[in-house]
Amino acid sequence: MDFSFTEEQNLLRNSVQKFVQNGYGFDARRAIIKSETGWKRENWATFAELGLLAAPFTEDQGGLGGGPIETMIIMEEFGRGLVVEPFLGTVVLGGGFLRHGANKAQQEKYIPEIIEGKRVLAFAFAEPQGRYNLADLAVTAKKSGAGYTLNGHKAVVIGAPWADTLIVTARTAGGQRDAKGVSVFIVDKKTKGISCRDYPTVDGLRASEITFENVAVGADALIGEADNGLPLVERVVDEGIAALSAEAIGSMKVLNDMTVEYCKTRKQFGVPIGKFQVLQHRMVDMFMNYEQSVSITYMVTLKLNEDAAERRKAASAAKVQIGKAGRFIGQQAVQLHGGMGMTDELAVGHYFKRLTMIDTMFGNVDHHLKRYSEAA
Repeated sequence: MDFSFTEEQNLLRNSVQKFVQNGYGFDARRAIIKSETGWKRENWATFAELGLLAAPFTEDQGGLGGGPIETMIIMEEFGRGLVVEPFLGTVVLGGGFLRHGANKAQQEKYIPEIIEGKRVLAFAFAEPQGRYNLADLAVTAKKSGAGYTLNGHKAVVIGAPWADTLIVTARTAGGQRDAKGVSVFIVDKKTKGISCRDYPTVDGLRASEITFENVAVGADALIGEADNGLPLVERVVDEGIAALSAEAIGSMKVLNDMTVEYCKTRKQFGVPIGKFQVLQHRMVDMFMNYEQSVSITYMVTLKLNEDAAERRKAASAAKVQIGKAGRFIGQQAVQLHGGMGMTDELAVGHYFKRLTMIDTMFGNVDHHLKRYSEAA
């Protein structure tokens, strides 16, 4: 099988690499995450100028006509730079709901603004009791005239402090954990009855606890089919898992390279510690975990457009491998850097924190081992 990239895809990678190398160094990133807003609007505008926000949308929608591979390329390079701006929430997840489930009027309203960098989205799906079950919803959306009224609480909504618009899952019918009865809504964050408590996350992002209290939305807020939104949610989340896997391999690559370079220069007993065979074995194991993660990221990316059963299996397999490899590579990188690996001043710990958060997003290793066995 040919895994080589097209000329256009290589140009896309080069443009993102150039941005990360020139404008997103470690010190620059630290300044961004310590700022009041926690992100940089100028970077978001640059993404729009480079066409990154348009990559997965069709040419009819004003996009570049790309697909999962273009998203993978962008996310891998973002992983190398630990980019905090909400590409995943806005373009991958929000854009995924709009591409796969929205009607023409919704697409015409929201997609051009995403591409131009004028609208930021966040996906509000997690709830305190839900763990990783996408159908476990206590947030309700009850029919009210032609529209709906939303009530409930969403937890750890990544990127919500920066968002203008929320994609919200809610129960419109059935019991709390029933697969049937899940619906998806697109809601302006400034709508009356929405309150947010914002906070930083351990990996440098920002998140919110969001409460909906008698939030009235029109019928045009519904994305897809009422009461049958779970298949759409699962599809978009699997695309998010593929994108996170790509981000993870970008971070793993940097950790491996930093560790090898450090072991070449750090001396003990008069020789570089990279000369010690036991440390060489550790670095080989790190490299093997990285290469396995690259392979499975390619696999899940190529399977996103297959039937739901194959897509679910691929996404869960990728999540298991990425979770295990991210933990192993992060731990070894910290240990091989010695005491410095634990400090906030060194980039190693920041990459490890991000890989740890990626492991928990949309289900950890244990959750996806169970999901894979059920799908298989």
